[in-house]
Amino acid sequence: MVLAVSERTDSYIQFMTVLILFLFVLMITYWVTKWTAGYQKNQNVNANMELLDIIRLSSNKYVQIIRIGRKYLAVAICKDTVTMLTEISEQDLVFSEKNASKGQGFKDVLEKIQKKNFLEKEDGRDE
Repeated sequence: MVLAVSERTDSYIQFMTVLILFLFVLMITYWVTKWTAGYQKNQNVNANMELLDIIRLSSNKYVQIIRIGRKYLAVAICKDTVTMLTEISEQDLVFSEKNASKGQGFKDVLEKIQKKNFLEKEDGRDE
């Protein structure tokens, strides 16, 4: 009887040890991931170059508008080549608040999808 209680206690202690180690490794992984993301974000900050806009033409072909210094350039990006198309004057570009934001948050994307689904259900498109 005492042996059975001792085995249960050992199993419980072993389980708690594994759980604590798992949580410890999980916390370290989270911290390292956050640190790496912050480090890479700081490495990519450059005051002289910026990607302003991009459009995908096919699976491996893009047209991008980039700013290098004070010049704005349109470039074609393909699988193996990068070709400058033209220089664009700043007056020809349209800057909007939507393009100025670096990205949408998860909440914004989720609300947009929910709104789209709601409108489709109202129109009877969703079956």
